[in-house]
Amino acid sequence: MLQFSYHSGLYTLVSKMIVKTDLQTLWDFISLPENLSKITPPEMDFRITFRSSLDNGKMYPGQIIAYKVKPLSVFDASWVTEITQVQEKKFFIDEQRFGPYKFWHHQHIINEAPDGVEMTDIVSYKLPLGFIGRWFGGWMVRRQLKNIFDYRSRQMDKLFL
Repeated sequence: MLQFSYHSGLYTLVSKMIVKTDLQTLWDFISLPENLSKITPPEMDFRITFRSSLDNGKMYPGQIIAYKVKPLSVFDASWVTEITQVQEKKFFIDEQRFGPYKFWHHQHIINEAPDGVEMTDIVSYKLPLGFIGRWFGGWMVRRQLKNIFDYRSRQMDKLFL
């Protein structure tokens, strides 16, 4: 399920899917930034360029992760996010510090479900360039995010049979 809305100058995407695995296995997968490349469309050429890390390698609040990605399959964009909150086996939140959006706040929430684990992504974002960004980019970013989350859903189904 994928829903988009626009409110208070922000776009919000909500994606929900059932992943056929257990809570611990899914948490171990989604909380490792390196796995993001496995569920991102290959044409986006997603790669981590920096990851601050503690000795145990686990995700933690304050962790900084830098990426290169091709948002429009034409040029590389640098993207820096911070993990702002983590509650193990429940949720984590990443927020853009520098990158292609004026604002980006992404909640990753998991809950046990009868057929596996329900994974919910709530992304609130604001495009740059004000009216021009909304008018020219709103539909394009929405289409791209739909493609990314559709791809993610298919990949999760393949990875967790």
